[in-house]
Amino acid sequence: MDEYIGLDVSMKETAVSIRRNGKRIWRGKCASDPASIGALLRKHAPSAKRVIFETGPLSVWFYHALCAQGLPAICIDARHAKAALDMAANKTDANDADGLAHLAEVGFYREVRVKGFDSMLTRTLVAARTRLVRILTELSNQIRGLMKTFGLVVPAGKGSRFEEHVRELLVDQAGLAAIVLPVLEAWRSIRLRAAELGRQLIVRARHSEACQLLMSIPGVGTMTATAFTTAIEEPSNFRKSRSVGAWLGLTTRRYQSGQVDYDGHISRRGDRHVRGLLYEAATVILTRSSAESGLRTWGLALKARVGFKRAAVAVARKLAVTMHAMLKSGERFDRTAGAIA
Repeated sequence: MDEYIGLDVSMKETAVSIRRNGKRIWRGKCASDPASIGALLRKHAPSAKRVIFETGPLSVWFYHALCAQGLPAICIDARHAKAALDMAANKTDANDADGLAHLAEVGFYREVRVKGFDSMLTRTLVAARTRLVRILTELSNQIRGLMKTFGLVVPAGKGSRFEEHVRELLVDQAGLAAIVLPVLEAWRSIRLRAAELGRQLIVRARHSEACQLLMSIPGVGTMTATAFTTAIEEPSNFRKSRSVGAWLGLTTRRYQSGQVDYDGHISRRGDRHVRGLLYEAATVILTRSSAESGLRTWGLALKARVGFKRAAVAVARKLAVTMHAMLKSGERFDRTAGAIA
């Protein structure tokens, strides 16, 4: 007989519930380690039909490790599962595991695609570099603010010019220099590390045909192309290019009830980082005259009617659709033909 397993995963322990023929046959906990869970399931559920757990920080590791052991691992949408799990009177890890096992048995769940380790490695590189750049900006702003208090205004400039300006202003400020220079050294070190990760990113993009293809679009650079390709992975994951815009949270919400029917803001679901990069690329397309294309012409016409921000969101959505269609067809961006609807 088939067994259906629900796993409520946390950082230290995982609650496990096993059902068979509509009844729970075993419930317990074990360490949050796929090897330990695999051994437990082979003992208590030798005929496992579905092993379900929710999306979370450990879901990629759990999915691939459990599949490598031959277990039918399924990762489901946490938002979708929450609606069913909230029906329990008490919120506990054990009850959540029971609820997940019940969803596995009745088949009422929404499976999500789990990314491969190669894609996750590249996404980690993008995320690490982005984080260092943000810290770099925060530190430079902090240095400017500290010095401004004492009447020392750092002139505009980035990189080595910024460091030169700061050191020049601190020549006769021994007391302030003792405070600011350690912060400046931290800024300098982070700048070098961010540049190193940036070079790794460029090397990866140069060796990726998909990234080179997407970078033929004006406004789409290394970061955007890399983040988009690793998020999509295979173009065949989406049957229609139009679905990519909704998947990235760039389509408007709709609310309909009786006589009420209206569209709201975009859903903002999906990959927040990729969505932000697409918005930046759309901004470049709308603001740089050198990026002439049918997509820019369409966006500028929309901007005149609805304003810049809404037009940029619309261009970002159409850009996502266009990029997926390019990955699917293998054709470079045609500026004269405009965007793919």
